[in-house]
Amino acid sequence: MRSAFSIVYGNPRLRVSALGIFFFGFTGAATSPYYSLIGIHELGLSNAAFAAIVFCAAVVNVTASVTAGILADRLGRFRPPMLAICLSGMAGYLLVYLFPTVAVFTLASLVLIPVFGALNSLIFAYVRVSSEALAPRDMVAVNSAIRAVISASWVLVPGLVGYALAGSSSMLPAFLLAGLACGVCFLLFAKLVGRETSDRGARQEQSYAFLASLKRLGFSEVWPHLIAIALITSMLHVNAAVLPLIVTGQAGGRPADVGTVVGIVALLEMVFIVVWSWIEVRTSSVRAIAASAVVYSFYLLLLGLVRDTTSVYLLTLVSGLGAAGIISIPITYLQNLIARRAGLGSSLIAVNIFLSGGLSAIMFSLGTSVSGYAGTSMLGAAAGLLGVLVLVLLPRGQTDTH
Repeated sequence: MRSAFSIVYGNPRLRVSALGIFFFGFTGAATSPYYSLIGIHELGLSNAAFAAIVFCAAVVNVTASVTAGILADRLGRFRPPMLAICLSGMAGYLLVYLFPTVAVFTLASLVLIPVFGALNSLIFAYVRVSSEALAPRDMVAVNSAIRAVISASWVLVPGLVGYALAGSSSMLPAFLLAGLACGVCFLLFAKLVGRETSDRGARQEQSYAFLASLKRLGFSEVWPHLIAIALITSMLHVNAAVLPLIVTGQAGGRPADVGTVVGIVALLEMVFIVVWSWIEVRTSSVRAIAASAVVYSFYLLLLGLVRDTTSVYLLTLVSGLGAAGIISIPITYLQNLIARRAGLGSSLIAVNIFLSGGLSAIMFSLGTSVSGYAGTSMLGAAAGLLGVLVLVLLPRGQTDTH
């Protein structure tokens, strides 16, 4: 197997995908740490209103991702939906920066920015089409390399933005930076993405119509796999919710420790993603996903038991190892559920994010009402192990190929 990064560098389509995914990651890494701060503290939204916006935005994002995937498959082209999505993100972030009001923030957060989030699935669909000539193991490695680029943006950008805004009375300039990153994405895709991505051209068959495509998402062969992966990836959401609370609570740490831990884990993910790619091509995606999920379940169990910050820092090695597999390996696995439809198959990445986020919200509500943050962390571990059990019991080789 050739080096994944050498494959990406040597292929112009994959190169632009890597650049695009970096600047896509830039937008989230620049704004996510300050999103609730701006919405609630600076603009005056209530906690309930902000939570409602977050939920509705997730619905819009998954809807936009599926729609964009279907459109790209039908057109046989990725450039038009990519450009439209970049414009949506640019408008959303810049409007919030230029007109920081509750109404504008709500509009951007409910529509424009969630639509931009569909770019993630669309780029991976473009990578899928651009990798068709590669051997299966090289295709797996390329997906892992592209996903590692997102982790790179999360390693570099939050610290740089935090440094740039140090001492500022407002975090709104983070939205300006995100808007500019969307503009970079637009220019990249406008200049470097070809007008045709494959020999297929536009597909006018009935099976490529919107409603027919939606029906494919309801295939009984697809959903058991989706649920298994969602249970596994829900552990990442549970950790994102409880880690800051455990670190600053029972572990006796400071808010600064949370940022440091997250940064260390993101850095480790970049390394371990390559390791998991190597493991996956020598075993199978199911075994690799299961192994990484077991590792992360072990981490969440231990996180619920920590009593000092030293233990939390020691756990970053386990967390980074498990998380790297969970965030990278399922990408190809999900795409293969609808293997011949790059756009629709890749939209399952967004569907999985939505499902896993919903599952984690239920677990957080249940866990905190019964046993506190430590118990919630352990509940997340149990959900991940349940996902592993479902995954390994599912029949092999029943992905859709039509």
